[in-house]
Amino acid sequence: MNAPNGLSVTDGAVLTRRVTMMSVATAAILVALKTAAWLVTGSVALLASTADSALDLVASLVTFYAVRYAVAPPDAEHRYGHGKAEAFASLVQAGLVFASAALIGREAVGDLTGGHAPRQEGWAIAVMVVSIGLTSLLLMAQAKVLKQTSSVAVSGDRAHYAMDLASNLAALLGIGATAVLGLGSLDAIAAMVVAALLLWGAVGVFREASSQLMDKELPDGDRARIVALITKDERLSDVHQLRTRASGPFVHIQLHVDLDPQITLETAHQVIVAAEKRLLEAFPAADILIHADPRGSAEPHGGAFAEIPHPAAHAPA
Repeated sequence: MNAPNGLSVTDGAVLTRRVTMMSVATAAILVALKTAAWLVTGSVALLASTADSALDLVASLVTFYAVRYAVAPPDAEHRYGHGKAEAFASLVQAGLVFASAALIGREAVGDLTGGHAPRQEGWAIAVMVVSIGLTSLLLMAQAKVLKQTSSVAVSGDRAHYAMDLASNLAALLGIGATAVLGLGSLDAIAAMVVAALLLWGAVGVFREASSQLMDKELPDGDRARIVALITKDERLSDVHQLRTRASGPFVHIQLHVDLDPQITLETAHQVIVAAEKRLLEAFPAADILIHADPRGSAEPHGGAFAEIPHPAAHAPA
């Protein structure tokens, strides 16, 4: 979806590339640190967090390449562009998070029934603190980029890193409680909490990605804004059959509008082009198709895609 501030696709691509590179680097560092700490401590909560970070690295690499492919210009085989690559990347992320949660839950249950207390908890606690710090910095960077680009792939990446932050906190509490109270079961319980948080996050990522793949309409606020921009010229009225969808960094807008049947074709063309320019100022990456109907003589057409009632679909004539 286009940025609220009208950021161009090129500028948005630069921002998403930078933040996805930062995501890959963060995941790689965390995998190395957590693996080393797990080998020293034997903490199942830390093992759970390590497995999660390993899958994060895979997911971040998928996102890294997806955002670059998504901004590729349309070609002969993909006339609507490649924007949905971002949504596919988010689905991959959701699947990896589901797998991570299942593996972590299995390990935690096994350790809870016949487990052991972790060793040298200080190392594990130190690594988890570093992990929380790095993840927090990444989340802040991703939030800044999302305010400007609304990238569904970066949004999915941020969703699972937000769950990572929560899971890291849970693991830290479990390891810390085990060190203080000497109860090894708390470490396994913390790992189970991590698994539950990951499942919850995966559902959210899946829902957002599937909405875009199923061509869900833009939010009502965006649709109302489109209508307002079109009807800013009083010669245009009764916006109808408004259809919108997001495709990665791109937006597709299609609508019908009424015009005075007495004006010339050249004038009608100028009015429509001016309306398109107003939309492009607000949605720079939009693919726009406007069909003009003679006012008072418009006929329903479009077959299965004819007018469907929507609260933000119309403007008064």
